[in-house]
Amino acid sequence: MSNRHKSGYHQMSERAQYLLKILVDRYIRDGQPVGSRTLSRETDLDLSPATIRNVMADLEEMGLICSPHTSAGRIPTVRGYRLFVDTLLPVKPLNNDEEQHLRRLFTQHYYEQNLWEQTSNLLSEVTHLASVVMLPRHNSKALRHVEFLPLSKKRVLVILVFNKYDVENRIIHTSRRYSPAELQYAANYLNDAFVGKEIKAVREDLLTELRETRQHLDSIMQTVIEVADKAFEEEAIADDFVMAGQTNLMNVTELSSSVEKLRDLFVAFNQKSDILHLLDQTLKAQRMQIFIGEESGYEVLGDCSVITSPYRVKGEVIGVLGIIGPTRMPYERVIPIVDLTAKLLGSALNYP
Repeated sequence: MSNRHKSGYHQMSERAQYLLKILVDRYIRDGQPVGSRTLSRETDLDLSPATIRNVMADLEEMGLICSPHTSAGRIPTVRGYRLFVDTLLPVKPLNNDEEQHLRRLFTQHYYEQNLWEQTSNLLSEVTHLASVVMLPRHNSKALRHVEFLPLSKKRVLVILVFNKYDVENRIIHTSRRYSPAELQYAANYLNDAFVGKEIKAVREDLLTELRETRQHLDSIMQTVIEVADKAFEEEAIADDFVMAGQTNLMNVTELSSSVEKLRDLFVAFNQKSDILHLLDQTLKAQRMQIFIGEESGYEVLGDCSVITSPYRVKGEVIGVLGIIGPTRMPYERVIPIVDLTAKLLGSALNYP
């Protein structure tokens, strides 16, 4: 991810950067706050605990580390992890055994309908974290035409034409009875504004408009918003990605210490919209993205990091895969696993 917080970082001495790296490495490994005496033993520098305490005070002032509760030790903040990942992390290739293990799994004979699920299972198995694999975006549905026809008892028949020739009919229940003229206006508005866009994007755009201009919407636009929201609701919650290994997160102390937080996290997985938003960002960026804690923009992922990478078919990015785990994850190992798995998935899909 490109959102580096550079302010003040250029003022850091090599010694401070080195100590930060050692602290983050140690915390990722042990999960315990790191004190100055521990750092003194871990480093190759001839520094006294007092000197190290001074450097740690500077790092804390810069917002890179903090003290949890009353502990004498320090842990990395989101900003500290970001600096670590962007500039201090020596990402190494996978060892030969792990790489060959991944490659062997991808050279097996797959049935295409199982490929996404097997890829997600593989990522989870290798990283011991939760994994997510987006289904190819070229399989998604783009709006070609929509019609609304009034039925009895506050019901509306929705006729949706997707892509070139896919037609679906569905019945929705609205909050009030709409006249044919109102429904025709809503259909005309959607056909003029959103033809060619994916259904999920249409619904998101409309909901954004509703949130931003709720108090200024006239009755006609309220009609458009409601019938479109109902009509496209099924598409918005469709299985756009597959997940595996969610239960691995129950073994992570930081995530499982609060039953409420863990429950909210699993609810987010089931609702999918927040995760899909992050995957869409990677799809647009067309390169690996790393969201650390609050950088995701979602409170429920505040204690998590999400590492995603796009996969390509014939040079075109058509989907994204990645892992979800605690901010205290072994980035050095997980990043190359996600990267290689994305390349292998693309290779499997490119195979004639």
